[in-house]
Amino acid sequence: MSRSRRHSKIFGNTCSESEKRDKVIYHRRLRRRVADAIRKSVQSGDEATFPLPDEVGNQYLWAKDGKTYWRDAEEKDLRK
Repeated sequence: MSRSRRHSKIFGNTCSESEKRDKVIYHRRLRRRVADAIRKSVQSGDEATFPLPDEVGNQYLWAKDGKTYWRDAEEKDLRK
């Protein structure tokens, strides 16, 4: 691991390392609601209306608050 380093100068805005858990929860909810919409449309014979991404979750409530390009990042900042 002594040679592992970032290849880009893009960093998260908070101390959180990852949004993986937030993404897992979001996509699980989205898949569930899409499956429910398909199931309801098959039962009623109507056309399926799928949920919008904002109806399922809010990305602004996730652990990280976006990313920023750090132009002056040095070699020591790019080490993992």
